[in-house]
Amino acid sequence: MPWNFLVKFAARRYGIINPLDILAKMRQFAQPSEIAEPLELLRAGILFHARGLINTRAIQHNLDWVWPFWVEKQFNPNDPSFIPRAFSFSHVNLTHRNWTAVGHPALSVYPIVDPRGLVTPLYDGWSLDFWIVDNNGNSLFPSKAKTAHQRLEMNSDLVVQTMCQADKKKITSRVRLLLCPTRPVLEIALQAEGSGRLAVALRPYNPEGIQFIETVDYIKELSGFRVNKHTPVLFSEPPEKVVLSNYQNGDVLHAVNQASDITRVESKVGMATAAALFSLTATAPKTLTLHVPLEYEDPPAVYHRVARSGKNWHETRQSMAKLNVPDEKIEFLYQASLTTLLLLSSRQVVPGPYTYNRFWFRDACLMLHALMICGGLDRARRLLNAFPKRQKSSGYFQSQEGEWDSNGQVLWIMDRFFELSGRPLAKTWLDAIFSGANWIQEKRLTNMPASRHNGLLPPGFSAEHFGPNDYYFWDNFWSLAGFHAAARQADLCGDFARSRRFGAWAADYEKTLFNIVDSIPENLAKGCIPASPYRRMDAGAVGSLVADYPLKLAPQKDQRIMNTVTFLMENCFFKGGFFQDMIHSGINAYLTLSIAQTLLRNNDPRFQELIQATADLASPTGQWPEAIHPQTLGGCMGDGQHGWAAAEWLMMIRNLFVREEKNELVIGAGIFPEWMAARKPISFGPTPTPYGPVSVHITHGDNGPALHLEADWRENQPTLSVCVPGYEAGKINDWQKPFKLEKI
Repeated sequence: MPWNFLVKFAARRYGIINPLDILAKMRQFAQPSEIAEPLELLRAGILFHARGLINTRAIQHNLDWVWPFWVEKQFNPNDPSFIPRAFSFSHVNLTHRNWTAVGHPALSVYPIVDPRGLVTPLYDGWSLDFWIVDNNGNSLFPSKAKTAHQRLEMNSDLVVQTMCQADKKKITSRVRLLLCPTRPVLEIALQAEGSGRLAVALRPYNPEGIQFIETVDYIKELSGFRVNKHTPVLFSEPPEKVVLSNYQNGDVLHAVNQASDITRVESKVGMATAAALFSLTATAPKTLTLHVPLEYEDPPAVYHRVARSGKNWHETRQSMAKLNVPDEKIEFLYQASLTTLLLLSSRQVVPGPYTYNRFWFRDACLMLHALMICGGLDRARRLLNAFPKRQKSSGYFQSQEGEWDSNGQVLWIMDRFFELSGRPLAKTWLDAIFSGANWIQEKRLTNMPASRHNGLLPPGFSAEHFGPNDYYFWDNFWSLAGFHAAARQADLCGDFARSRRFGAWAADYEKTLFNIVDSIPENLAKGCIPASPYRRMDAGAVGSLVADYPLKLAPQKDQRIMNTVTFLMENCFFKGGFFQDMIHSGINAYLTLSIAQTLLRNNDPRFQELIQATADLASPTGQWPEAIHPQTLGGCMGDGQHGWAAAEWLMMIRNLFVREEKNELVIGAGIFPEWMAARKPISFGPTPTPYGPVSVHITHGDNGPALHLEADWRENQPTLSVCVPGYEAGKINDWQKPFKLEKI
């Protein structure tokens, strides 16, 4: 079909600009590339804005409804979150993308709770909200209230508790997932105080916007609703009154005082609402429990095996590294991050429970790295076993077309598994590594000697939102690390010819890369490493720091690396964190922590400021969205509970205590001075290292502080360098003896 001609003819016929001309102009902003925009991203964007278009039609014309927290804030002209609608193509949540999932460490089921207690039981589904309504105009709607208090409990169960209070009225909800005999069940325990009636309201939306409710049935015999002819919502006692409404009649809120005996409602536009009402008394709190049976995608036998195991959160975390510091917030964020990582790595690794509930190699590799250093080696091996099956016959580990970082990342993480576990890799892994290395070499552009990018990968779509398609150093540094991993694994399995070939490729690639870095004109580089050979210094340069952390391709105190950090901290920071201007347009927790890692590796004490700033940006439940709005401090990009951010927090904590350098372990280089000043026990571990697992303990006695190690070295004791800030550095000669810390 002559598509170009037809599109041009149609544009001229209807008097509109030719979209192909616009697309051609857009592509001129990027380097010519075989993939202009990854189909995966286009698909995700279409779905995202399709929801936004529905929001545009449904929300602004019905502002007398009770809407979720983000809408109540974003549509309020008195609120800093307000966004004018004017020419906006779609209305989406750009100010409060925050939520917290509950679940089980062995199940990929993720009900989410928003900051005001709105519960979305099903993936991308409708929600349940809880109000206190009275006839005096003093109703309590959590999404409209000025404040709320939320916390995460991490014991045998994972519980999100939300409390909202105003005008002597209070609603407290506790949400958790139960393992029942045949299926998982979401439990919501409510307690309401104050005069009026407690309303359990079905809402046709979630934290992203409208999600359709087409039918609601009240089943008196079950004492509950059936939503969309499928999902039951069961009450622990019968309601005193049930009210139903469709879109034409408005929100069910406006019908709570009307007589009603209907038990079914339908809405062609998918905006049915319902409320079950329970009377309150001023003398005693009202308690009510809801149960929502959930579907589970895996075969029933898989669920039954999990349910019969009796394994819970407490038992799952028992085998993981423990942190003990005199700072409750740091400890809480460590536990919350570890819980998030376990939650999001049940069946496969996903970067988030909702918006990013799908697989990417990039996020998976970085999250698995953190999981491994916290002791989750067996879990990581199970998840890595699936990677070779995802590899294409060409050797490409494709998450999205046009992104070239994944091969290097997969090769690196498989090699890291060997380093941290000491276990030889399976043949399927080795075959995947060798095929993946060949793909990298074949993909490199090695026939353009006159160009600045000769020897690099083709222009790729920005993996970390560094900008338009370009020859990103991020992709190439990861690929170089992949060559090193492949060479090492070939050598270990006795394939010396292949090892020499991969080693030669790595040597050539490394020389090429750093020669290109040195050849960038000074007006672009300014002594730093830009995002690509053709870019000026901007926020995208943060991707080039991967050469330092975590890959250690650059030596410590590399001037180009430190100049890049200086540039970013002077030009791309806001409220103490790294502000990613491109696409994210928010403060980014995991990129802030990656900069902190480079500062730590280079003995720059400013790493602590970045850690503290990141901690201050966490939600009350210990979560970070992908990017944080600079004014509202709510999420403005991506998933509201971001797995990569949790992973970087875990990596940061581990490296404060145990950091790996070539042929040595650096112990205690990130211990906060105030932790030492508190004279309380400090410890972390056990954490796997290339030499065996190790735990670090610092105790305080009459003769001052001492450092103790617990270790199970696979061979001889490695070089152990103690570098606790404020104390004299030294080497541990006998790890089984306490090392006395002497103040400088």
